[in-house]
Amino acid sequence: MVGNVSVSSKDGNAMGITVLLVDDHEIFRDGLRSMLAKQTDIEVVGEAENGREALEAVSSLQPTVVVMDISMPDYNGVDATREIVANHPHIRVVALSMHSESRYISEMLAAGASGYLLKDCAFDELATAIRTVFAGRTFVSRGAADVVLEDYVRRVAATPQATATSQVKALSPREREVLQLIGQGLSTKEIASRLSLSAKTVETHRRQIMEKLGIYNIAGLVKYAVREGLASLDD
Repeated sequence: MVGNVSVSSKDGNAMGITVLLVDDHEIFRDGLRSMLAKQTDIEVVGEAENGREALEAVSSLQPTVVVMDISMPDYNGVDATREIVANHPHIRVVALSMHSESRYISEMLAAGASGYLLKDCAFDELATAIRTVFAGRTFVSRGAADVVLEDYVRRVAATPQATATSQVKALSPREREVLQLIGQGLSTKEIASRLSLSAKTVETHRRQIMEKLGIYNIAGLVKYAVREGLASLDD
């Protein structure tokens, strides 16, 4: 089920900028929709509460731009962005997140996002970002850009070492999905039901995740998922 998806048509939308809003907070989506409705060249065609619903909405609505949160229950924005870009390369994704840490920014850009803004940005900046990525360019807010630059300088100065991020990349998309649900506290049975898998298959994925990460208990996997942004304590 696609959450709160609506289809509408705005006369005079000559530029054809159609937007899908993806965020797990309805009041935040309502605010964005209300402000974007005042833009004559931008039309919000739908909403979704998480990454999984976003994938369904993208397939049915074919927006030109997706405004994507990162930390959401059920399916996070990084993995959803990766799938959207892979399956719909003409659609642009703008990350709009509360996370200013470099790993979140880097993960979203690596996943294929064309823009990254922090949620405390001015609305005009978001509107500019939407128009910029629609035109085929990249937009990173000043605050996010400063974080990326500072992190890059630190990495260049430091001795290269294997990081947790590289370990996450070693996981398959399904393993990342299972890890996120483990991080949200779901049991094997609940994960199996959510993903339409057998409990035995979920256990196999969990064992492979443990071997790849070198973490051999559920508590450790939960902490790892939260630390790497695959799940949050609020999910």
